[in-house]
Amino acid sequence: MAYLTDRKRAQGTGSGRRGTLHHWQMIVSSILLVVVVPLFVVTFGAGLGGSYEETLAYFGRPFPAIVSALCLIVGILHFKSEAEEAIEDYMHGVAERLTVVAVGALSYTLIAVAVFALIKIAL
Repeated sequence: MAYLTDRKRAQGTGSGRRGTLHHWQMIVSSILLVVVVPLFVVTFGAGLGGSYEETLAYFGRPFPAIVSALCLIVGILHFKSEAEEAIEDYMHGVAERLTVVAVGALSYTLIAVAVFALIKIAL
């Protein structure tokens, strides 16, 4: 029976060499979300209350459509990055890889559907 300390068990495994990159990605996306989400709330709130045609015309303008697209894209990518980090922390093996692929596919599908819907409204 081997009696290993925590230090001996961890020694030699090294770092993942991705921590700093992930940290900076999360900082940048968080700062973008701090700016874009209130702007989206104000923009979205200004478009509410009208008839169906008025709302379509409002979101057909470039500024509300761009703000909505930015908020959706940055928010979904932030979710994807954080979900992958949680999966890597708590799952291992084939299940981890499959779940990371599924989260990535779901995220990019949501982005594609959201952008398609905004383009459909804008045109």
